Amino acid sequence: MGLDGSIDFMCFPDFDSPTVFAALLDDRKGGSFRLAPKSEDVKRRQLYLPDTNVLLTRTLATDGVSEVSDFMPVEDTGPEHNIVRRVKTVRGEILYRMVCDPRFGYGRVHHRTERTPGGIAFLPENGAEPLRLIASVPLELREGRAEAHFTLRAGETASFVLEAVTPREPTPALREGYVSETFKKTVNYWRQWVGRSTYRGRWHDQVMRSALTLKLLTSSRHGSVVAAPTFGLPEAIGGPRNWDYRYTWIRDSAFTIYSLLRLGFTDEATAFVRWVEKRCTCAVRNGPPLMTMYRLNGDADLEEEVLEHLEGYRGSSPVRVGNGAAQQLQLDIYGELMDAVYLHDKYVHPVSYDLWQVLKRMVDWVCENWNRPDEGIWEVRGGRQHFLFSRVLCWVALDRAVRLARKRALPAPLERWAHERDAIYVDVMENFWDARAGHFVQHLGSRALDASALVLPLVRFVGPRDPRWLSTLTAIERELADDSLVHRYRPKTAASDGLLGGEGSFSTCSFWLVECLSRSGDLQKARFYFDKMLGYANHLGLYSEELGPQGEHLGNFPQAFTHIALISAAFDLDRRLSAAGWSA
Repeated sequence: MGLDGSIDFMCFPDFDSPTVFAALLDDRKGGSFRLAPKSEDVKRRQLYLPDTNVLLTRTLATDGVSEVSDFMPVEDTGPEHNIVRRVKTVRGEILYRMVCDPRFGYGRVHHRTERTPGGIAFLPENGAEPLRLIASVPLELREGRAEAHFTLRAGETASFVLEAVTPREPTPALREGYVSETFKKTVNYWRQWVGRSTYRGRWHDQVMRSALTLKLLTSSRHGSVVAAPTFGLPEAIGGPRNWDYRYTWIRDSAFTIYSLLRLGFTDEATAFVRWVEKRCTCAVRNGPPLMTMYRLNGDADLEEEVLEHLEGYRGSSPVRVGNGAAQQLQLDIYGELMDAVYLHDKYVHPVSYDLWQVLKRMVDWVCENWNRPDEGIWEVRGGRQHFLFSRVLCWVALDRAVRLARKRALPAPLERWAHERDAIYVDVMENFWDARAGHFVQHLGSRALDASALVLPLVRFVGPRDPRWLSTLTAIERELADDSLVHRYRPKTAASDGLLGGEGSFSTCSFWLVECLSRSGDLQKARFYFDKMLGYANHLGLYSEELGPQGEHLGNFPQAFTHIALISAAFDLDRRLSAAGWSA
């Protein structure tokens, strides 16, 4: 939601459903839900209530102060996905305007409106889930949208609830006290959830904000984790690198579970492992065990299309929904998944027999296919390569499988798995090391650097003070980093990604650099870079995928991957600072 009190982007009823508000991508055709004072000469402030996902937007003027609280009830017994907006005048007498203007189906589906008890229903023509707006003030109907104009004196409030229309009447949102009750329950839920964390280290507020963001990106119904709740936000203003991230990447989700486990949140890890087990069980026997990504419910229909009718964020087009990378071969996902399962087994519950049978088939497939070229972690569209990152994460898949089988005395072809694991290690050290340049290369036959190499010590493929690694780390700082900001690669020397246009620095890689410096023992630089990176967060402590040359946020927002890396870097750096006797 913007500082101006407008909800400019929302998919409904799920993250991967079509939008009902998309003014962020087209302010004429996208639709929005606005609630703010009419006065223009104002200053605005916005924050989350501490340890919650309840958003507070304050508008300050010489003649009055107002507050809008926005939240989605967590323990609501009524329809799911409600949006509750409550406005209050703190000082003075203020005139407000509310406009709820949904545009269903990415702005392509017409709807009709009708009055219902306490509000107005928006009924789309294509059978999509309708919405209903309940309000404590009178509503007007104007050209398919609901409006309200009202005045509140100091201490007075007005509330609006946007909900799914269900056959049940009366809706719980009409009940007296609904808004105040759900507000208290929601605040208590989030603070109780944060209270379960075992993290007591430095940068606690920033770490918990990242954890709260990851929790918001986790489906309570399915256990899957969405990479970002948005699509179409460009990696460079006006450029074509505009993707749909509203799906569950195996890679991102596995890293999410790793981060949440470090903070003591085990329920989310268990739910994701169960979701993965279903995906592995349903996989085609004669193909790759897993797709790169899925819908939240596990469906595999992610066909990519362009929404020609939307102009795009600040004119950045094309606007894509769906994601063609779902059909790519990305071998690294098996390493991330096996690492997550290994940690879940270690810290939460032992792996079940049925899951182990599924994982065995997957690991056997990795043994047979690790030497194939693929599209890699960056999902290049310029042709497959033998990527370093994919090769190393295949090593991780086999290494964690061997460790898990030995730890639990699980039946497995350990000799074969260990043989292939060692073969990968030798292959990387002999064929992906450029002795003349003094660093590991992005892909076989290349001399280019890639910041994804920063993961090598993080997954324990190489020691953090190994001479080859320290030389690679120095090269990445020299060639890919602008101070604390790290680029994924330099397009002129790296593998072709098949696209035109530029991009910003990649915030995930920046936090990976911090953790690598921490593990190597350079705590002073690691802390300096980490504190700098915290300064690039937006006013709510959130990060997009990338940062532009002026610190502007680029790419989809907020991005799970960045918040995952922040948590991991903070956890490691805090532990090492304390061990070295540093003050807080």
